[in-house]
Amino acid sequence: MPTISMFFGILIRMYFFDDKQHHAPHIHAECQGQQAVYLIETGERISGNMPPNKEKLIQAWMVIHKDELFADWALAVKGEEPFRIEPLR
Repeated sequence: MPTISMFFGILIRMYFFDDKQHHAPHIHAECQGQQAVYLIETGERISGNMPPNKEKLIQAWMVIHKDELFADWALAVKGEEPFRIEPLR
């Protein structure tokens, strides 16, 4: 599972061939031992838990990088390595 970005203690990942379980483009976020899955289109959390302040950072980052996330998703579901995406600063 490639890590595509890291910021403020948050790891953002995409699994290869990961279009079966959630059936929609999404990312996996991990922070402080918690994990959550977010839809790329809306930023909605569809599973897991995340501290509220970290969730806001993740969702803001997703808005900024939505096009890049969709491009990475297209690569990852075909088993290709997604590109790294700039972190929040």
